[in-house]
Amino acid sequence: MKVEIELKESFEVAPETIYNAWLNSVQHSEMTGGEAICDNDEGGSFSAWDGYISGTNESLVPNKEIVQNWRTTEFAEMDEDSKLTIQLKATSNGCDLTLLHSNIPAGQSDYEKGWIAHYFEPMKLYFQGK
Repeated sequence: MKVEIELKESFEVAPETIYNAWLNSVQHSEMTGGEAICDNDEGGSFSAWDGYISGTNESLVPNKEIVQNWRTTEFAEMDEDSKLTIQLKATSNGCDLTLLHSNIPAGQSDYEKGWIAHYFEPMKLYFQGK
């Protein structure tokens, strides 16, 4: 059975700050601590966490939503890509980020813990004071 994750986090930066950092190789690498190669065009490819994650940008709504086909090196060759949706909504003191990660093959790593430890926590530190 496929797995689906939904996580929410608030950041004290504007939605465009996160949107731009997510799709920028240098900033994505700096905010997560793992090497990333990103394309900011629909259909463009990306890799993150030193090649552990890879995929393509399925849909981009500037400063509001990023939808990516997403997989890790742990996926079997026959596994379909999972789908990652990042939604950004402006708030009075920054933005709320909603992460929806669906179509994860059964038996995979605990990606929920990974998103928190390897994205949300380092992003909080990275965006402090920006």
